Amino acid sequence: MSDLTRFPAPDGVAPAAQYTHVVAATGRFVAVSGQLPLDEDGELVGEGDPAAQARQVFENLRRCLAAAGATFEDVVKLTYFVTDMAHLPAIRAARAAHISDDRLPAASAVQVAALVGPRFLMEIEALAVVAG
Repeated sequence: MSDLTRFPAPDGVAPAAQYTHVVAATGRFVAVSGQLPLDEDGELVGEGDPAAQARQVFENLRRCLAAAGATFEDVVKLTYFVTDMAHLPAIRAARAAHISDDRLPAASAVQVAALVGPRFLMEIEALAVVAG
């Protein structure tokens, strides 16, 4: 695990309910490309179902982090690309299965007109810092 310091509400910045404004870290940088709701065979999981898609995306993120010797404990930033902001509660629920509320990373949510395929409702990328 890396040495992470979280600043949920820096002076003069309103507190955030679902993310941390600033996360500072020391260690080895790990960047995980945006993950889509595809299973290990490249098949879409959860067509039209944001909750199923979010669970699959977080599973893919977990596997990618593990390949680099990292875990969700090391994540300093998540970026959510969604076709509809209404999908954020499903993403937050999937995130909660992997990251506790007291260890939330910095985050950005961006609504996009489209992703790489029309059946994808979301894509999520992660930045992590691993000790060592």
